[in-house]
Amino acid sequence: MSRLADYFKIGPVFSYFLNVFRKPDPSKPSNVNLRMMHGINRISIVMFLICVLVMIYRAFVR
Repeated sequence: MSRLADYFKIGPVFSYFLNVFRKPDPSKPSNVNLRMMHGINRISIVMFLICVLVMIYRAFVR
């Protein structure tokens, strides 16, 4: 049962959301590829959340 509970832990997911939307640390080296990757991740997370909200809205309206 504990192995099943390990699959459904959502704490790391929320910590990743916070790390993606946090301002980058100026002391860490960064390059264009890394910034583009994080930018695309931000866009996809926002689009996913908007789609979830639309699906929830449609479920309650219908």
